[in-house]
Amino acid sequence: MPDKRPSMLLVLIFFVAPLFFPAVNSIGVNYGTLGNNLPPPAQVAQFLKDKTVIDRIKIFDINPDILRAFANTGISVTVTVPNGEIPNLLDISYARRYIDANIKPFYPQTKIDVILVGNEVLHWDGPDIQMKLVPAMKTFYQALGQSGLKDIKVSSPHSLGILLRSNPPSAARFRPGWDVGILAPMLQFLRETKGPFMVNPYPYFGYNPKQEDFLLFRKNKGVYDRFSKKWYTNSFDMLLDAVYMSMVRLKYPDVEIVAAETGWPSQGESFEPQCTVENAASYNGGLLRKYNSGTGTPLMPHRKIETYIFGLFNENTKPGSTAERNFGLFRPDFTPVYNIGVLKGEQAQPTPALPAPRNGSGNNGQPTSPVRPAESKKFCMPKAEATDAQLQSNINYVCSQGVDCTPIQAGGPCFNPNTIRSHAAFAMNSYYQREGRNQFNCDFAGTGVVASADPSYGTCKFQS
Repeated sequence: MPDKRPSMLLVLIFFVAPLFFPAVNSIGVNYGTLGNNLPPPAQVAQFLKDKTVIDRIKIFDINPDILRAFANTGISVTVTVPNGEIPNLLDISYARRYIDANIKPFYPQTKIDVILVGNEVLHWDGPDIQMKLVPAMKTFYQALGQSGLKDIKVSSPHSLGILLRSNPPSAARFRPGWDVGILAPMLQFLRETKGPFMVNPYPYFGYNPKQEDFLLFRKNKGVYDRFSKKWYTNSFDMLLDAVYMSMVRLKYPDVEIVAAETGWPSQGESFEPQCTVENAASYNGGLLRKYNSGTGTPLMPHRKIETYIFGLFNENTKPGSTAERNFGLFRPDFTPVYNIGVLKGEQAQPTPALPAPRNGSGNNGQPTSPVRPAESKKFCMPKAEATDAQLQSNINYVCSQGVDCTPIQAGGPCFNPNTIRSHAAFAMNSYYQREGRNQFNCDFAGTGVVASADPSYGTCKFQS
């Protein structure tokens, strides 16, 4: 077990050396295009420029129509090089050609600020691609310089699957192996090039009805981290501070953090009751108020974290549950799904104010340990459409990660029924429970789903 207590040096960092960072004067949005009814990019660019306070977008590819549409708008654009290009980008000649074909025709008329090499590579790709990520970023940055585009930053966004643990934030750390093998070299590169470390914090994926107010920026009792002596009034701050603390452990507290994706869906399936217009408005409205306040987080009180809401539109062809297609601030006809104040000249609908942060001094009669509301039981199960080949791959992966798979071996209490699906259910759930019960711990490349029904049977007991 890793030591859960931060060292005295780390504690001193909290109190002796607070860092001051320049404010970022913008709010961003992720512009996804997985819909067959979306408006043309030129209309989108004009709408954002004329009607909203949004002045930066992030897209998940390098779409020439979008880049052309946002020329001369003053709206900053972050683009994404597909994960599959990472091996090719190790060749600087290829990287130069890629830049010549995809970036130079649009720059600087289109204000391309950041180029992302891949998206959530550590989450979705295998070790072969993962180990090439940082070298590809370095080569691509070098190629940009050789092409005369020295002002564009290079980064790569991460799901919070990069964290071994996140609660309490003071004890957070990156996953062993990734921490020194990939993330430390990446952070060193970002420090040298002044690029941002981009993460995708989604309190939505950790939804629990007992914690709803805490997740949705509503008034709540708060959570106290007894190691850092900081109070938290919302989950978003906790996740960002967990990332920051993990960076502190690697000695990179100075690298800028960007919340590259975060949001809440306004509609979902019957098993997704948290997906309502009210909850989406509460989360994204609270996020916008917090961003505009410039208050930072308990461990980063003087940072205004650049933030990109997910997403701009509801996307009707996006795979997955109904929730995946309803993250948008707007419908395809530009009407708002709800009002949080991103339209110019429009005030957000009244919502509860953010609770005042506690300073923790003397505790004022408050508890001296983290407040953790009771959680309902959750289990990670294979999706009905997952194939045996996919599930066998999940079993192989989980059992190679140090999870105890003896219960599904011959003679074990969960060996029967002797089917791949039954064995995968046990293995996937064991991994999900061990890794922290986050939604992303049950993704398994889209083959897992979190369920509340206990799948235990006979002497086969599933962890919860």
